[in-house]
Amino acid sequence: MIGRHAHASWRAVPLCAAAFVLAVTTGRLFAHHSHGNYDMTTYTSIKGTIKEVHWMNPHSWVYLEVADDKGGEATMWALEGASVTQLQRRGWDKEKLKPGDRIAVRCHQLRDGSNGCLLGFITTADGQEKIFD
Repeated sequence: MIGRHAHASWRAVPLCAAAFVLAVTTGRLFAHHSHGNYDMTTYTSIKGTIKEVHWMNPHSWVYLEVADDKGGEATMWALEGASVTQLQRRGWDKEKLKPGDRIAVRCHQLRDGSNGCLLGFITTADGQEKIFD
């Protein structure tokens, strides 16, 4: 009797191992693409001057200097965008956003209220608004 139960429990080992591997790897995939740190329920609109653009994978970054409406010091915003491949498919390239360019953006701000956003749309100096995420 003991031998029969021991044999049945060994059959479950590969199934348990496969379930464990699936759970661990799937969690990492979804965690990477989570936007949980951004308030995805509303857009924040800001205007400023591009200081830096980082075309890189898995996400591009635009650093925007935003003037204070009340005449105070300008603040720097870190704006997260899509991957280089996604941006190229949408018609973006390195020549369309350069340091010194003035742009307006609609983005999802960080939940903690700090100066960071997940980019949604960028309006360039020529007035064209395009998706950037």
